Amino acid sequence: MSSTELGSFLKARRGHVQPTDVGLSAQPGRRVSGLRREEVAMLAGVSVDYYTRLEQGRERNPSPAVLGALAGALDLDADLREHLFRLAGLAPTPRAPVQDTVDDSLHRLLASWSHTPALIINRQLDVLAYNGLAGALYNGFERIDNIARMTFLDPFGRRFFTDRERATTSCVANLRLALGHAGSADDVRALVLEMHSASEEFRDLWSRHDVRGKTHEVKAFRHPDVGELLLEYNAFDVRSVPGHQLIVYQAPAASASADKLQLLGSLAATVDLGHP
Repeated sequence: MSSTELGSFLKARRGHVQPTDVGLSAQPGRRVSGLRREEVAMLAGVSVDYYTRLEQGRERNPSPAVLGALAGALDLDADLREHLFRLAGLAPTPRAPVQDTVDDSLHRLLASWSHTPALIINRQLDVLAYNGLAGALYNGFERIDNIARMTFLDPFGRRFFTDRERATTSCVANLRLALGHAGSADDVRALVLEMHSASEEFRDLWSRHDVRGKTHEVKAFRHPDVGELLLEYNAFDVRSVPGHQLIVYQAPAASASADKLQLLGSLAATVDLGHP
């Protein structure tokens, strides 16, 4: 089918979705019937210009990831979602089941690492499990629940992350990448809505459209008990559960941070193994 038909379908479906249907607030005096283009673009994680080109038939090759994000943004049911993909000349991507439980063997593995902070997260940066030393590292936060919430919404995050710009841009880029996965898109979109309404800083970074996953880098922290810490981390995919990652921190050998991490370990005995 033509890109004009795809654009017409998107425009029509946009008119059928009310802001409250997708978690947006309905402002008094609103004159638009349905969603604005800007709102669909924000929910789908694409630029307003790109979405406008889709509606106008000037963009002819949207990816499956983009179509899946649009289907979620427009609250399409299974039949409408399938129709959207057919209009774009693509077969619908299956929605993979999402699993957010951590196997007992992984909990035991985390617990066995008493000298290095380690945690397991999912695509939307929920903290699913962590060991005692990670609990001691993050013990200044109100809740160890989601890295994005901890970074943007918890006041402690402003003091804890020494290089705040790197921490915030990394969070947002990770969430944009996660939005392209059908299995996690709905949960990511709900988190983005929450963050978008609560943090101007998040809104500004979200509009930049940076996309990046976790791999390996050095992070600087300011801990209330041991002071400045410079730790490097590695991210490993958990092969048994797609979308889960094991994050392991370590300090350079024979460094001040290594000594401080050892000191922090003495606090870990008072922090329970995390089962958020």
